[in-house]
Amino acid sequence: GFKTCVLTNNWVDDSGGRLFTATLMSLLHRHFDLVLESCRLGVLKPQPEIYTYALDALQAKPQEV
Repeated sequence: GFKTCVLTNNWVDDSGGRLFTATLMSLLHRHFDLVLESCRLGVLKPQPEIYTYALDALQAKPQEV
């Protein structure tokens, strides 16, 4: 089978609308094997480290994704 992953460049939402963001992220977690958020990893796309992290988390090789 396939594993699916969402890799986002986002930030911790402390605005009044944060409930929407939290709900969206909760929904994403239900539909994907892995949801990686740059704000939680401390690294942004296009930095190579975020892709290396995703590959390690998915136990995948670059040529497999």
